[in-house]
Amino acid sequence: MVLLAFLCAAALAVLARGSIPPPEEAARMARFVLHNCDWGALATLSVQEGLRGHPFANIFSISDGAPGPGGGSGVPYLYLTDMEISVQDLEVNSNASLTVSLAQTPYCKKHRYDPQNPLCAHIIFCGSIVKVNDSEAALAKKALFTRHPEMESWPKDHNWFFAKFNITNIWVLDYFGGLKIVTPEEYYNVKP
Repeated sequence: MVLLAFLCAAALAVLARGSIPPPEEAARMARFVLHNCDWGALATLSVQEGLRGHPFANIFSISDGAPGPGGGSGVPYLYLTDMEISVQDLEVNSNASLTVSLAQTPYCKKHRYDPQNPLCAHIIFCGSIVKVNDSEAALAKKALFTRHPEMESWPKDHNWFFAKFNITNIWVLDYFGGLKIVTPEEYYNVKP
């Protein structure tokens, strides 16, 4: 019986290492949430008739690297086409915000957290969308196509291209008491 209790405790300790970071580690939390999300809500300033100058949010598939342990790069990559209306907004003004939330993972449902509950962590990135250069395209392709294999078969005549979210500001909401501000330097320097 003691051996069984010891094995259970050891298994729980191993599982805990891969669990959600504590609230006092906001930069690590931001990296954790981004890496565990497959999509995010990207908000732009619309250039569309009737919406010009108004905020416009749209869902995009994202990836900072292959799923699973390793933590990813922290860079949100996207696969875009000029035919998409939000991309048309970005061609005029590349500034945007990207929100990702653990609500899309099993974590919040398991703990019965409403998506608006701060314990169901979400991260808001502000910055701009930029096309990746040729040297980064292979990394972006691997990150996206590993996580979203369907993308490889999307119509070639849509002129898809790889882009990244160039992060300038990060807000973390993962606990009660308000937002935490994380600098891009803190975000990229933390071990996920």
